[in-house]
Amino acid sequence: MAQQLDYQTLQQIFSRFQALEPEPVGELFHTNAYTLLVAVVLSAQATDVGVNKATRPLFATVDTPQAMLALGLDGLTEAIKTIGLYRQKAQNVMRLSQILVDDYGGQVPSSRAALQSLPGVGRKTANVVLNIWWHIPAQAVDTHIFRLGNRTGICPGRDVAAVERAIEDHLPAEFQQHAHHWLILHGRYICTARNPRCGICPIRDLCPFEDKTI
Repeated sequence: MAQQLDYQTLQQIFSRFQALEPEPVGELFHTNAYTLLVAVVLSAQATDVGVNKATRPLFATVDTPQAMLALGLDGLTEAIKTIGLYRQKAQNVMRLSQILVDDYGGQVPSSRAALQSLPGVGRKTANVVLNIWWHIPAQAVDTHIFRLGNRTGICPGRDVAAVERAIEDHLPAEFQQHAHHWLILHGRYICTARNPRCGICPIRDLCPFEDKTI
């Protein structure tokens, strides 16, 4: 685990991320807050590409919890059967849809606690929805962020909660809103688990990771 980088270095790193991608966006297809929530629930232990292949045709007609309940468990299971753990995920989506209808008037709440009370929704999922839809600077720490955060010292921590706190505690406020997007993209396409692409890394000179590739 690398040591936490200082404030000035973090400011330089995220200034470069911002220059390269001023308005980063999530890669999960969605049309509203509800479809975003469903997409994130379905994305657990699955790729965004794989989820999008299943949800694009699904969300063309099913974009509210009421429509999901009308589709039914069997219909949803069939629609998402190409996604890993699809049976359990289908059950969670149906249950959370019923709760949204019964307790929230069919609307997705903007509270982390309320979101986390829904079946299949953990802190990371809640933070994605809060950040992307409600524009709250919540940090959704996935495996990419955990890996590069510890490898580079951008946001080191022994678990995802510690990495999330490291972002919130040390990163300049002006970068908080888009921080997890920049980090996910960097971890997904540059600072990969195997054979990181250090030769084209925009922050190579600021990174303490020694095992750099050419």
